[in-house]
Amino acid sequence: MTADAHERVPKRANGEREAEVLDLLLRADGALTPGEVAERLGGELTYSSVVTILTRMHAKQLLDRTRRGRAYAYAPVTDDPGFAARRMRTVLEERPDREAVLARFADSLSARDADLLRQLLGADQDEDR
Repeated sequence: MTADAHERVPKRANGEREAEVLDLLLRADGALTPGEVAERLGGELTYSSVVTILTRMHAKQLLDRTRRGRAYAYAPVTDDPGFAARRMRTVLEERPDREAVLARFADSLSARDADLLRQLLGADQDEDR
């Protein structure tokens, strides 16, 4: 690759690439193969780079995959709100004092969000009965 090619495509962190690929897959009508992902990224990444990213994301349980011909087709395991909820749960699980974290989180909510959370928790309790 020439020096000019390196200047056109700046190197990004793996997390940024994963976020870009995840966003692409969330907007897709269905599962995509690595070739389709590479094409939709505008040829910015090689096929093998896309395969590596998708394989890592599958290993992290962010993507499901199914055989499509000789390749796998990848799709997100959940939608965007589901991924946000997973991130919140991961942060909570990493902290030793769950009660303190939840209390601080609840204290930081706007009145509107606190009311919404109460409604959602109340709906869950109604379903348990």
